[in-house]
Amino acid sequence: MARVAIIGGHGKIALRLAKTLSERGDDVTSIIRNEAQVDDVAATGATPVVADVEDLDAAGLASVLAGHDAVVWSAGAGGGDPDRTFAVDRDAAIRSMDAAATAGAKRYVMVSYFGAGPDHGVPEDNSFYPYAEAKAAADTHLRASELDWTILGPSRLTDEPGSGRITAGGNRAASSEVSRDNVALVAAAVLADPTTVERTIEFDDGDTPIPDALT
Repeated sequence: MARVAIIGGHGKIALRLAKTLSERGDDVTSIIRNEAQVDDVAATGATPVVADVEDLDAAGLASVLAGHDAVVWSAGAGGGDPDRTFAVDRDAAIRSMDAAATAGAKRYVMVSYFGAGPDHGVPEDNSFYPYAEAKAAADTHLRASELDWTILGPSRLTDEPGSGRITAGGNRAASSEVSRDNVALVAAAVLADPTTVERTIEFDDGDTPIPDALT
C-alpha cells in the first residue's frame, strides 16, 4: 500500500484516479481548495484535504505532503488568465516539487500534455501559449530534481469510457485523443511501476494494454 497525495483532487482525471487507487488499496489524500468539493472527493474513497496550493509556500505545502510516499500533480488554472496560469501551472507546481522533496515524498507524477516542453511550438499570440510556457518550465524543473519523477503527456482529452488500452510514443496527430479514464489508469499504473521513473510518456487511446504499453 502506498500513501498518495493528489494535488488538484477535484479534477476529472483526479477523481477517477483517486477511485482507482483507493479500490486497489492505496491510501489516498486528495488536495482541494474548495470546501464544497469535500463530498465528491470522499465518495472516491480518498481523504479530502482543503488547502490552496496557489497561496501556500513550499514549507506549507511540505506540511500537507508529509507522510506521503508519492505526489500526483493534476491541478491547473483552467486557462483564461495568463497570470493565474503561470501562478498555478508553473509556480505552484514547482513549489510542490520542492515541497515533495522536503517532505520525503520522493515519487512524483506530473500530468502534463502531449508535446509539452521548451520547444512546444505554440505561437505567442495563441491563447494556449501561457499554459505551454508554464508547463515547459514546470516539467523542466521536475526533470532536474532528485525526485523519482514521471511526466505523463496525454493528447486531447475526452470523456469516453476508458478502454485500458493506449498507444505510447510516436507523433501527435490532429485527431489524437485519449479518454480521461485512460489517463487515470496510466497514472495509477506508473505509480506501481518503478521502470517508469525518469520517463516522459506521451500517449493516445490505442490497442495496447496499458501495462504492456508502458514497457
